[in-house]
Amino acid sequence: MSDCDLYHGQWIYDPTGPLYSNSCPVLTQMQNCQGNGRPDKEYENWRWKPEQCDLPRFDPEKFLELMRGKTLAFIGDSVARNQMESLLCILWQAIPKNRGNRRMHRYYFRSTSTMIVRIWSSWLVHKTSEPFDFAPAGLDKVFLDAPDEAFMEFVPQFDVIVLSSGHWFAKKSAYILDNKILGGQLWWPDKSRPKKINNVKAFGISVETILTSLGTHPNYTGLAIVRSFSPDHYVGGAWDTGGSCTGKVKPSTELVENGFTNIMHKKQVDGFNLAMKKKTNKSKMRLMDITEAFSYRHDGHPGPYRSPEPPEKTKPGKKSRPQDCLHWCMPGPVDTWNELMLEVIIREYEGTAGLS
Repeated sequence: MSDCDLYHGQWIYDPTGPLYSNSCPVLTQMQNCQGNGRPDKEYENWRWKPEQCDLPRFDPEKFLELMRGKTLAFIGDSVARNQMESLLCILWQAIPKNRGNRRMHRYYFRSTSTMIVRIWSSWLVHKTSEPFDFAPAGLDKVFLDAPDEAFMEFVPQFDVIVLSSGHWFAKKSAYILDNKILGGQLWWPDKSRPKKINNVKAFGISVETILTSLGTHPNYTGLAIVRSFSPDHYVGGAWDTGGSCTGKVKPSTELVENGFTNIMHKKQVDGFNLAMKKKTNKSKMRLMDITEAFSYRHDGHPGPYRSPEPPEKTKPGKKSRPQDCLHWCMPGPVDTWNELMLEVIIREYEGTAGLS
């Protein structure tokens, strides 16, 4: 079953329940939906079922054995943190003796000398807030053709890298290519000439840049897993304009289409394919394409339950607290990312799928 397509299927109800509880000590409060007062729990009980096979529940012992003496690094934005904390919670509860020693963003499991690392890199490429040409100080300048040096120096130490990016391209920024400002998002003061690069195109270029840097790195021989664009489910506005996902308690029966998600996903896949053609080293690259499957999961976000303070307690005259329809509740759908990730690792290290 090594050729089973993991990414097309359906969500089925599983009364077995989640892989851990919301008492996990590394769980970020903003993703602790039950701890923040969410009244329903059914969103925790849906499992992903590929069309041609079954996706096994995450096996902590198998994962740690496969990763014996190895380092897995989550590199990217806050959605990368969301997935890393999900993995840590799965391992923490199932292997209570392996209380990972935390040093900055490193978690070490002594039984198998396995290291889990998280490195923050919002765009995965180089950025600075220093002034550049006609872009002022304070504005993020994103260099689309230069990888983020903050993590590239550590790449040879990593056996598995999971990359997460895309959502920061909706933020105010200037885009630089070949040392020239060619575009921006929510910023463009030069009315005398048109922007040549918008945020979608910029994202595609950045994906090709970072993956080409990994695929041509002389000292990188590991496995790079590109987790595809994570869909959000804001309805009636964006995160800062009153967008909501309140009241969604189970997966949608139809694909929840989002034009921005679709085009960002396409640019990411295109960038991945272009980088694969330039690959020169012995590393491996795999696209973990979760976008379609998670487009159904409008029920899996914190929504208004991103804080222990009830949303209705917003002070009079103060704008209501933005909902979170981008990150994922824990426990919740995000745990499936790690089950899919484990299958990708199994295929690479064992040469066969762990599917039934």
